[in-house]
Amino acid sequence: MLLLAAAPARAAPPRDTAPVTLDGAASSVIAEGRPGKPRPLLIELRLNRSAPWRVALLADPVRLVVDLLAPGSGAGDAEVIPGAAEIVPGLRWGPAGPGRMRVVVPLPAPMAVTAATMTDAAPGKTARLAVRLAPVAADLFQPQGHGSALPQLWDLPQPAAVAPPSVRRPGPLRVTLDPGHGGRDPGAVSGNITEAAMMLQVAREVQAALQQRGVEVTLTRPDDRFMPLERRMTAARGAGADAFISLHADALPAGAAAGAAVFTWTREADDRAARELAARHDRDDLLGGMDLAGQDDEVTGVLMDIAQTDTLPRSQNLAQFVLSELALGRIAIRKRPVKGAAFSVLKSPDIPSVLIETGFLSDSADRANLTDPVWRAELSGAIARAVVAWAEDDKLRDPLLRR
Repeated sequence: MLLLAAAPARAAPPRDTAPVTLDGAASSVIAEGRPGKPRPLLIELRLNRSAPWRVALLADPVRLVVDLLAPGSGAGDAEVIPGAAEIVPGLRWGPAGPGRMRVVVPLPAPMAVTAATMTDAAPGKTARLAVRLAPVAADLFQPQGHGSALPQLWDLPQPAAVAPPSVRRPGPLRVTLDPGHGGRDPGAVSGNITEAAMMLQVAREVQAALQQRGVEVTLTRPDDRFMPLERRMTAARGAGADAFISLHADALPAGAAAGAAVFTWTREADDRAARELAARHDRDDLLGGMDLAGQDDEVTGVLMDIAQTDTLPRSQNLAQFVLSELALGRIAIRKRPVKGAAFSVLKSPDIPSVLIETGFLSDSADRANLTDPVWRAELSGAIARAVVAWAEDDKLRDPLLRR
């Protein structure tokens, strides 16, 4: 809820209708003070011009929202803003309906806005919107709004009625969870712990957390059985899934990887670890007797074109929501936690799909977390919150995507 002071009705002044562009490379996010407990933040957003603005703190999850009363041009995320990926990895921005631009910054802890100012752009320079935040106790956190715009500037006409989008099925949200490996494919092994058994346990716990929030959930495998990769996607499609989440806890050479990460589909993996994981997952399926290499050749181009224009951006958005909730839930994440990799289970052209590496059994700290029921409860809750929040955001975005 945004809290803005009431003002007498009056004619709104003329507004500049030129698009506002956020310069990610010139912007910054700085955590002040020594590392450790939550630190004060300074968020500086560089814009091509100034515009009426407001900032607000919202709850569930705790986040900062910056609204600009101007058409937004372009979109981006934390990867392009110096310092943001390490401090507020879920940061993202883009158009938020006709004539508006929005920046959303999931925060690592409850905070209060201590200062927020907009500096006009000098000739040849950028405008600067600076927001300072300070950590506060959870019981002192209060949503609040600040800004330069009079309330009537935000009372814009409602968008014209449009036909309900056809791609969103009515009824409760449906999610298919995919516990990795199974049966004759145990996945990673560490002592008496197998990835297949651990991910089945995690999937059941995530299922329970989602069902508590009214989500219908199916599992690609309800027990310890082998299931070829393409049948996992088929199972999701048969269940009418709105989202597909594959769960893994792999093993790589010591020191190669630790912490959680979220993967979306790409033909070229982002780094060596992602390439090794994708190759291993597909190789496990080949060893199980199912070679997918030739099966996809005739339709891969068409499917990937569809995925890139509709499903892939939705998958990437889901990945960002998962990452934000993991970070807010104090789940250890990798330095570059959102990655692309050529996992076959992520190829679906019609279902937003992500693969969550919950940790690595080859890392002692990750292994201890995965065998801790309390830690797994935090993990399950974070994933469930992310899915529900993503679904609401996806529903709001859909009319814009379909027009």
